[in-house]
Amino acid sequence: MFERLAEIFLLLFVVVDPLGLAIIFAGLTHRETRAYRRRMAIQGTMLAALVLVVFALIGDPLLRLLNIGLPAFRIAGGVLLFLLAVDMVFARHSGARAPTQREQAEAEQRKDISVFPLAIPLIAGPGAITTVLLKSGPVTDAAPGLWAVLAMLALVLGMTLMALLEAHRILKLLGLTGANVVGRVFGIVLSALAVQFILDGLTAGLARQ
Repeated sequence: MFERLAEIFLLLFVVVDPLGLAIIFAGLTHRETRAYRRRMAIQGTMLAALVLVVFALIGDPLLRLLNIGLPAFRIAGGVLLFLLAVDMVFARHSGARAPTQREQAEAEQRKDISVFPLAIPLIAGPGAITTVLLKSGPVTDAAPGLWAVLAMLALVLGMTLMALLEAHRILKLLGLTGANVVGRVFGIVLSALAVQFILDGLTAGLARQ
């Protein structure tokens, strides 16, 4: 059980990347007051939590409704996470884990960034949604998988909120280069996990033949 919790925590932590988010958040709010930054951080994290919990709860019924098998989703999710890992390793911003240049320009003109881009796609992005869908598992497997995901999700989002609240201190401490170094290390780990998802999906799919 501990190994499963550790695996889910590591995957969510790497995908959400609280330190990387803090750097982006600091850039988006560098002209704003401390009260504004605090309000956006809390609202954005709560909205992202709502989105991810909904996907964790309805993920399996949604896949069944769309007639998508879990092996196929594992393969597709693994490919998506691998692309995300490539972005992290090369410190690129393709829109998979950060706003595009146009989106960031739009966000800087907004007075409320809690929904876009903070909650979606920065916190509850494609990678995080894919992860909770993959790890929550079928409802017929009973609750341990789902509750493990929800517990680790709460822990990671709590750490994310703390990172956002201290974003400007983190930026001063790590700097952009330091944040990119951490992101590259996380990207290597995520790439290995993504390949494992693909292998698991292929194995399960071939076993059904």
